[in-house]
Amino acid sequence: MEYYYIKALHIIFIVTWFAGLFYIVRLFIYHVEADSKQQPDKGILQRQYKIMSKRLWYIITWPSAVLASFFAFWLLYENPSLLKQQWMWIKLSFVGLLYFYQWGCHVIYKQLQNDIIKYSSAKLRLWNEVATVVLFAVIFLVELQNNIDWIWGVVGIFSFGIILMLLVKLYKKSRKKRSWDPDDSLE
Repeated sequence: MEYYYIKALHIIFIVTWFAGLFYIVRLFIYHVEADSKQQPDKGILQRQYKIMSKRLWYIITWPSAVLASFFAFWLLYENPSLLKQQWMWIKLSFVGLLYFYQWGCHVIYKQLQNDIIKYSSAKLRLWNEVATVVLFAVIFLVELQNNIDWIWGVVGIFSFGIILMLLVKLYKKSRKKRSWDPDDSLE
């Protein structure tokens, strides 16, 4: 019974970890887009995004990543036979990729906290989709485990990634046609 409590906590912290990863990049996008505003709006918005990002990053995202991993190691300790299964090693590889992604987000976070803007909002929108692709890959791996044909699984994940990128491009085009910002109509 203890195993299921640990598994439930692992899943909860995975959900909060991904929520943090999804939202932090949205805050990055808003921060970058605020750079084109006039003062005092620019200063007010960027200051607020810095505060929101800091709270999200250090109170939710990083602790969730650590706790999700803690409970994952505990689950593997309780059930070491999982490490003998190929799908688990592939899943752990995706988790490693997710930590690299989070480290990349951390670099962007630090830059924005220091008023260094190196990426456009369009590039950040594409960056935001990396976590989505990893999430899909991990969920399919966990649910299908050894029942998945790996070639089709890889093709499916890459296809999904390409579709997401195309949707981001379409969104960018539609955004150029019609602004969502009511202040843009005043210019």
